[in-house]
Amino acid sequence: QLQLVESGGGLVQPGGSLRLSCAASGFTLDYYAIGWFRQAPGKEREGVSCISSSGGNTKHADPVKGRFTISRDNAKNTVYLQMNSLKPEDTAAYYCAAVPEQIVVPDQARCIMEPLTDEYDVWGQGTQVTVSS
Repeated sequence: QLQLVESGGGLVQPGGSLRLSCAASGFTLDYYAIGWFRQAPGKEREGVSCISSSGGNTKHADPVKGRFTISRDNAKNTVYLQMNSLKPEDTAAYYCAAVPEQIVVPDQARCIMEPLTDEYDVWGQGTQVTVSS
C-alpha cells in the first residue's frame, strides 16, 4: 500500500521554525515529484512547495519564498519542508503528496502545483502547524 506520513507539526511562536517530514512507505520516491500543500480552516487548499525527483528543481509559492525550503533524501525515502520566520498566516494543516514526475516536471522545468494539484495521487494524512503567541 502506497503511503505518505507527515510529521513535525506543532505550535510555534511567530518568527519560529519547524521542519516537517514526509516519509514514504510501500513505494520508493525516486521517480516521484513531491508537493507540500496546506489548508487553513475556511480556505481552499494551496500549494506551498514542490520538488523534483532528483531534488534539482524546486518551486515555492510567493507567500513562503525566502522562508521555506523543500529538500529530499531519497536514501531515506523522505522529503522535508524547513519553515523559518513563521507567521500566524502560515497556520494550517500541511499535507505532502506524490506524483509521477513526468506529469508535473515537464522538460526539467520547475515542478508544478496548481493547476495540476489533482494529479498528485498519493496524499498523507496531514500535520497541523499553528503559529501563535
